[in-house]
Amino acid sequence: MDKSLDAQSAPNAYARATETAQYVRSQLPESLQNPKLAIVCGSGLGGLADTIEPEPKIEMAYGTIPNFPQSTVQGHAGKFVFGQIGPQKTPVALLVGRAHFYEGHTMDLVTFATRVCKVLGVETIIVTNAAGGLNQNYRVGDIVCLNDHLNLAGLVGIHPLRGPNIEEFGVRFPPLSDAYDLDLRRRTHKAWVKLGLDQQQRRLHEGVYAFVAGPTYETRAECRMLNMLGADVVGMSTVPEIIVARHAGIRVLAFSLVTNVAVLEAGSRGNDTEIQTMSKAELTAHLSQGKANHEEVLEAGREAAKDMQALVKQIVSDLHEE
Repeated sequence: MDKSLDAQSAPNAYARATETAQYVRSQLPESLQNPKLAIVCGSGLGGLADTIEPEPKIEMAYGTIPNFPQSTVQGHAGKFVFGQIGPQKTPVALLVGRAHFYEGHTMDLVTFATRVCKVLGVETIIVTNAAGGLNQNYRVGDIVCLNDHLNLAGLVGIHPLRGPNIEEFGVRFPPLSDAYDLDLRRRTHKAWVKLGLDQQQRRLHEGVYAFVAGPTYETRAECRMLNMLGADVVGMSTVPEIIVARHAGIRVLAFSLVTNVAVLEAGSRGNDTEIQTMSKAELTAHLSQGKANHEEVLEAGREAAKDMQALVKQIVSDLHEE
């Protein structure tokens, strides 16, 4: 039997998510047991957990939760945080850190937390990530509200819904033309203005996210290709979670923090006149221009954290004033 298909089987996946949700609920006070909102905190954005009230607040390390995958990436704390957010004390579940496909996890495990959120009663999920800017109008530190995606891995078969359909969660062929909730995006732009963030240097965009498997950052040719295909940002997460969330009927709002601007120009040729007299050190510096690194991702996350936190908190407050 194909073990990858067996791992995706409906009884197994649903049963595991239910078992995990039951354990999580058993660790929570009654006021936090049925969160309607979940927030996924991407690289460098764990500070979003500071948006919730100090009491009641429950933290669970992923390693203590049955069936949960472990995050091994710097900048991902790896904990489930439950609390209340905003004036209305909205119960919220925060995933501080996520599992990635490039860490060796199956797609089933990469999206497992999203399914647990569904069983817990989550109706809306806000997903954040750090991403490279392909759109040359973007600057480091800008925030992109996603309105569509390119699932490069999924188009070649690495898809979170591959295998027998899990009927308890959703239909066999879910549409994704409405994946990024238009009402939530409208609220985002209104909140940005309400907070006065439109008066400062950091900008809010809407754009398309390209999902690639990683863990290497993209080559110059790959960046040009993705840009030509219509992608504005590129990263190694988020899309599998969004697909599974929409499969389960959860509304989605997603943000990318631009942590580096991708290099689209072709690299120098070995016979270019300008490089013939360069030393090895000069050649290294020349090739390093615009090169992405994880430390840069985390630093950009720290700088933008306050604006991202304020924006998310305002959106949640506005959403629950109705």
